[in-house]
Order: sequence, then structure tokens, then C-alpha cells
Amino acid sequence: MTGAAPERTRLDVALFERSYPIHIGAGVLGEAALYAPHVKGELALVSNETVAPLYAEQVRRVAQTLGRRLVEVVLTDGEAYKTAESLDRIYSALLAARCDRKTTLIALGGGVIGDLAGYAAATYQRGIAFIQVPTTLLAQVDSSVGGKTAINHPLGKNMIGAFHQPVAVLSDTGVLATLPPREYACGLAEIVKHALIFDAEHLAELERDADALMVRDAAVLARIIRRSCELKAAVVAQDERETLGLRALLNLGHTFGHAIETEMGYGVWLHGEAVAAGCVLAARLSAEQGALTEAEVIRIECLFQRFGLPVRPPGVPAERLVEHMTRDKKNEGGRVTLVLLEAIGKARLDRSFSPEDLVAFIRRVQALPVAD
Repeated sequence: MTGAAPERTRLDVALFERSYPIHIGAGVLGEAALYAPHVKGELALVSNETVAPLYAEQVRRVAQTLGRRLVEVVLTDGEAYKTAESLDRIYSALLAARCDRKTTLIALGGGVIGDLAGYAAATYQRGIAFIQVPTTLLAQVDSSVGGKTAINHPLGKNMIGAFHQPVAVLSDTGVLATLPPREYACGLAEIVKHALIFDAEHLAELERDADALMVRDAAVLARIIRRSCELKAAVVAQDERETLGLRALLNLGHTFGHAIETEMGYGVWLHGEAVAAGCVLAARLSAEQGALTEAEVIRIECLFQRFGLPVRPPGVPAERLVEHMTRDKKNEGGRVTLVLLEAIGKARLDRSFSPEDLVAFIRRVQALPVAD
């Protein structure tokens, strides 16, 4: 990472008695004082075989400082392991260690670990506290905020889960220096998604700062992460359980994207890569409805391309993708629910498309060339 280390910043997700802080900045992962207000009993760490060797020692020192026993669960890394079997490994470790309802679980890793550990916390002894310590950019700006937890099923992504808010999120920008380029780009995809839905000025900011983001400038990253978290936190505060339709707008690109992930096999396309291609599909469908111009679609494509992200769906049968889309949790009355754009910075839900409409649309997009 380049640039001067930014100061730490805090923002809050306002959910009355379930409100919690998001701490952003270099070094927050190992700051015992940020954990202390949320710890009532012993600690349990859930991480994976990639992240644990890098950062688990810092959590061990936090536990030692706080005078708490630490139970550790290290899982196999990858989206393909966000399964019931991995979830059971967490339950078994907690039960073997006789962890009780006062235990605070720490999710140290990317979105897979956050979702797995969060679902374990939601269901272990009917619910225990957990702290999100996201170590990928995607998790820092998206999956760690909002309380959605889940595991995958062979027939669909995130089909088994629960809402369970963390008691705190510690987003350490220092860990992003070790993030592989593909994983880092996935986080940028979610940041672009938030801007497309809610903030046209933020999209222009991302275009202006694209070069600095690609070299992981520390000060620019901290500012961009905070803004993306602000956008998501405001939505979660208004529509925590996606009952009003507002939070559903955060799924821009996800109905297409989840279908791509499921069809290709979890982990073949990374989540952010599928979301990027899904956002472009949503933008092109919006353009076909007259909401966006071709120039605006190309603008969106170009930004994703600058971040090294795909802008076309894979060349698999369109019928297969749409079959997965018909299982989406947001669907109603046999129609596929999509998030489309009314304009850059303004999104809406649309249930007007039949599966046959979408098969024809995806075929049209698959046939398009990709601009250099």
C-alpha cells in the first residue's frame, strides 16, 4: 500500500438496541480496547487456513490482554467450503470447549468466514455475540455490515441463513496490503455497486481515484471504504430485514451474479467478479428499458475494466443461468425480481421479466464484443 497511514475513523449502524460501531483504520485488528466493550465471557476465533497464519496471533494477544480464554477454529479457505459441513465444525468446536451463551465469537477472514461464523453465532445456543474482523476489501465494505449470515447449498448461494447483527466491525485497512489482486478487485466491484445504486457523485469519485485505488493508496482507501460503509449502513438502519424493498436494492447485479457463481461452481468466479458482470447485465437491461444511454453503460463497463473485472457473463447456456435465477429468494409469482437502474445513482426493483425474456437478453449480451 502507498501513501501516509490514515487516522482511524468510526461510524455507527443505527439499529436501536442492536446498534454497533464500525472502526476503520490501520491496526484496529489488534486493538484490545476496541474488543473490550463487547466481551462478556470467553472468546472463540473462527478463521481459515490462509488468514489465520497471518493475523490470528494478534487476536491471541487481544485475548491475553483481556484475560479471556480463546477457542480457535481454522477452516479450509474458499467459497466452496461455505457449507453445512464447515458450519458443523464450528458447532463441534464450541461444544467440545463447553462454550456458553456469554461467549463472543470473532470472525477473522473474508466474506465466507464472516457468513459462516455469523450464522454459527446466530444459531449456537439460540444466539451468541460476534465481532466481524473482515480481512478482505469486499467484506469490509459489504458482507461484514448489515447482519446477513448464510451458508451455500448446491442449488443456490446463501439459501440457508439468518439475520444476526454483529456487536462490532473492525475493518483494518493494513491487512489489505496482503490481499491477492483478484480478491482486492472483488472489493472494488462492491464499492462501484454501492455508488451505482445510491450516489452518482461517489461513482465520479471512484473514476477520479481509480489509479490511486489500484496502487492501494492508504488514505484514498480509508476514505472510499468509509463512504461505501456509510451508504450501506444508512440502508440497513432503515430496512434491516429487507421488508421495505430498500435493502433489496443492494442486490444490484446479484441475481445475475449468484447465478453465475452457482453455475460455474463456487469459487471458479469470485463473488465480486460475478457481481461486476451482473451489474453490467443490469445496466444493459436498464438501457434496453430506456433508463440509461449506451454511453452510460460503456462508462460503467470501463470502470469495472479499469479494476480488472469481467463485464460479460460466461459463455454458458443462458437457460442454465436463468434456471438458477428463478430460485432467487426475492422472486414473486413466478417472475424474476431484478434490481435495475433508473439512472446512475438511483435503482429500483423490477418484476416484469419472464424467464424467457431473460434467456433472450443474456444471449444478446453474450454475443456482444468487449471494448478494449
